[in-house]
Amino acid sequence: MTDIAIDKKSQDPAKSAPMRVTVLGGGSFGTAIANLASRNGCDTRMFIRDAEVAKEMQETRRNQRYLPDFVMDENLSFTGDLEFAVRDRDLILVAIPSSNFRAVLRQVAPFITGQVVVSLTKGIEPDSFALMSDIIREELPQVAYGVLSGPNLAKELMAGLPAGTVIASPSEAVRTAVHQALASALFRVFANTDVQGVELGGALKNIYAVAMGMGAAYHLGENTRAMLLTRALAEMSRFAVKLGANPLTFLGLSGVGDLIATCSSPLSRNYQIGFALGNGKTLEEAVKELGQTAEGINTIRQVRAQALALDVYMPLTCALYDVIYEGMPPLGIALSLMQTGHRSDVEFVLPHAEPQPQNP
Repeated sequence: MTDIAIDKKSQDPAKSAPMRVTVLGGGSFGTAIANLASRNGCDTRMFIRDAEVAKEMQETRRNQRYLPDFVMDENLSFTGDLEFAVRDRDLILVAIPSSNFRAVLRQVAPFITGQVVVSLTKGIEPDSFALMSDIIREELPQVAYGVLSGPNLAKELMAGLPAGTVIASPSEAVRTAVHQALASALFRVFANTDVQGVELGGALKNIYAVAMGMGAAYHLGENTRAMLLTRALAEMSRFAVKLGANPLTFLGLSGVGDLIATCSSPLSRNYQIGFALGNGKTLEEAVKELGQTAEGINTIRQVRAQALALDVYMPLTCALYDVIYEGMPPLGIALSLMQTGHRSDVEFVLPHAEPQPQNP
């Protein structure tokens, strides 16, 4: 029923009321996406857990904590009332850290009728190893859903620099609705049906952004950076295919595109954490200094455990785990690239390559 309603709107948007969009979460990425939707003419609200902060944002048109240098669209509204934020809306975009994602969906469940729910969160739930799409299906089994992922650094989106993203959903109507809400002359929205692949790309690349930040702190050369990026892509696709994803997804924006952006930019939170660790700070000091959620730290621990359980060769992830949790020197990550053993340069080209040991 939801799909039919959205489909009619997308067929003749000129004759329909503005799409009603809500973004749950007041972080940098959620703010940037809400601002895009509002600029596109959508009736857009942001739910901010702290009502006082919501009031401040309504008055100042700024997200003082995460994006203080940018003025938000004048039509974007803010609320601390969760029911008001989600009831009778068309599209709900969830930009909540993975550790709280399920709890927030349980809170909104009583107010969900025909809304579409799309995850903006690039992470994996602690302990359960559930992706955000898994949580949506478990907590809101009646809704049409999707995931949004790509090389989308929030400050660049707020600055209006050209960018692209990927909406993955089994529903064509959902993909069309998200395109209608967000696409513009400066923000291109591509489509995919491989929800798991798109979502894993967004979560896994955070691991390697931490590694790249460490490498920057140690002034590793461009040759090393290039090798790290390509071996990271091999690890990502190898792991994701084991979980049922399409390897071709990793050639797109949500795979190699997001990997390059996140691993190359000091704007990336995970890169910043890695850089701080490479400069000798403890994990606690690095996280406190950042002041935001860096999903990659949690993802490293989770993916390493799954890689061991599934017998997937992931030397970079295992080396990062040893650096962060076992006290290994950060240069061990670079050394993990240099292990002996004959492997294919391009993943899946040599299907019968000899298995390698997990730990560097």
